[in-house]
Amino acid sequence: MRKRPEFLLAAQARFRSQGAVVVQRRDRADGDPLIRSGFTATKKVGGAVQRNRCKRRLREAARALLPQYGIAGSDYVFIARGGTATRPWDRLLDDVKSALIRLAADPDPAPAPTGAASDPSRSG
Repeated sequence: MRKRPEFLLAAQARFRSQGAVVVQRRDRADGDPLIRSGFTATKKVGGAVQRNRCKRRLREAARALLPQYGIAGSDYVFIARGGTATRPWDRLLDDVKSALIRLAADPDPAPAPTGAASDPSRSG
């Protein structure tokens, strides 16, 4: 994935935060069994060198784990967090693996209610 609209669609889908990584998964529902992936790191992570290192590490983790734990026909976005660059490799792989397993196991959540009237804590 390289285009911004694809990342924005994935941002509206389910996600799991695990250790040094956040993984978002969107089911494309287009019948194509291809697993696509995208990688991003915000400026909170650090400068350009630090962000690129984080994305390279996440690319390698995804290359190793997506064929085994990814769901066919899905888009995955891997978002680097503050500790991604310095996390020991084994722990980073565990973080990515755990997030992928949890995303595969969780059923699709019901849509969240919108508006203040549906929030019982706001009634008063």
